[in-house]
Amino acid sequence: MLVLFETAAGFAIFKVLDESKLQQIDSLYKEFETPEKANKIVKLKHFEKFQDTTEALAAATALVEGKISKSLKKVLKKMVAKEAHEQLAISDAKLGGVLKEKLDLSCIHSPAVAELMRCIRSQMEGLISGLPPREMSAMSLGLAHSLSRYKLKFSPDKVDTMIVQAISLLDDLDKELNNYIMRCREWYGWHFPELGKVITDNLAYCKTVLKIGDRTNVASSDLSELLPEEVEAEVKLAAEISMGTEVSEQDISNIRHLCEQVIEISEYRAQLYDYLKNRMMAIAPNLTVMVGELVGARLISHAGSLLNLAKHPASTVQILGAEKALFRALKTRKDTPKYGLIYHASLVGQTTAKNKGKISRMLAAKTSLAIRYDALGEDTNAEMGVENRAKLEARLRLLEEKGIRRISGTGKAMAQADKYMHKSEVRLYDPSGDSLIPSTSKKRKFEEIKEEEEEEALTPAVKAKKAKKEQKAAAAEEEDETSAAATEEPPKKKKKKKKDSAEAPKEEEESVVVTEPTEKKKKKKKKEAED
Repeated sequence: MLVLFETAAGFAIFKVLDESKLQQIDSLYKEFETPEKANKIVKLKHFEKFQDTTEALAAATALVEGKISKSLKKVLKKMVAKEAHEQLAISDAKLGGVLKEKLDLSCIHSPAVAELMRCIRSQMEGLISGLPPREMSAMSLGLAHSLSRYKLKFSPDKVDTMIVQAISLLDDLDKELNNYIMRCREWYGWHFPELGKVITDNLAYCKTVLKIGDRTNVASSDLSELLPEEVEAEVKLAAEISMGTEVSEQDISNIRHLCEQVIEISEYRAQLYDYLKNRMMAIAPNLTVMVGELVGARLISHAGSLLNLAKHPASTVQILGAEKALFRALKTRKDTPKYGLIYHASLVGQTTAKNKGKISRMLAAKTSLAIRYDALGEDTNAEMGVENRAKLEARLRLLEEKGIRRISGTGKAMAQADKYMHKSEVRLYDPSGDSLIPSTSKKRKFEEIKEEEEEEALTPAVKAKKAKKEQKAAAAEEEDETSAAATEEPPKKKKKKKKDSAEAPKEEEESVVVTEPTEKKKKKKKKEAED
């Protein structure tokens, strides 16, 4: 069996002398405790040294990617062709597949081979002659640095790490600027409070404070370079009638120093923004066209790198930055957020609140394509981003204007409107809907109330006569019942008849009196009906 061993200095091929020792994996390291013992197990057959670091890096990168370098191909053709029947032990199974496919070599990779490689590495100086230890360590260090740079894909034009640092610094500068400007306005406001209301721009405010110092110097200062004429006139007028307190020269000097810091940080922030803009156009031009340099840089920073961002699906890109709201919504079983960092893109910002969710979803889909094109594509132009942005803007106009185009198989079909059919229906006027008052029940109630009121309006004398009449009628009925039962007293019956005959005219008179109000009632009802 032959063993292919890679070092920083070159390729070494060893011949295994005693293959039976390889079966004892746990005790194999005991056979490599000294160089003498190691030489009894394996023996160096050939060593191909690298000419320089470039060749070593090319061979190492080819092995990392599972490919065959030119130097390795030359060595294998020389040595293994003589002993084609021998198996070749290698440390990478992927490389073994390539060697079997291209050179038709039988390769082996097992835990025993991996343990053998570790043992050879421990006694490499004794097994490979002609390599001083210092030279070997220097070669290893140089190859490690070169290989690390290759793995990081170090390229001045493709370093997204710089974007991550730049956007983080830009956010920190914004926070510091806000704190400094707030402190400056509050500090100088004790001396000249009116100036803060007249000058709203922060940078112009600091430059004005730096130039005038004490408010008494406003009249003699020329502020035409910093402020418009109208604002300058307002500042001079406000300085004459200011209600601020007096401050010392030392206070003014400290305030001026703070203003200088604000101006310097503002200038550096503008420079950093230009740098970030240029880097974004160089690294991710399509992403920059779609969402802008600031939002694109924040997306890259949040994902860690452009390659990591390219691995995210469009749905993740849409809510990137809103993880806390997403998990809170999932926990409480409420609606999940529709957008995260992508909310600050110009396309989403110019949309109405009703369509923000739709536009953010479509923008995230196109943005994910642009990110993958920037991260994995070889071209550095922004044509794809421009085309996708134009499509999104057209779709946005349709949503805003509520156009008649509809989404179809091609996206170009017009909405088909139904033909107008005139349907004439003759309807009669229903007068019952005019009055909201019920026709029967309320009228009856109204009449009953009127009768009760009229009865209450009768004189007490008439009421008394009515009561007497009712009592007499009840007494007459009782007497009739008793007369039918007792027939033994005829003279008494005559007397009662006489009494009845005497009471009859009285009842007629009472009936006349009672009928009079009823006739009046009838007349009143007739009048009301006529009205």
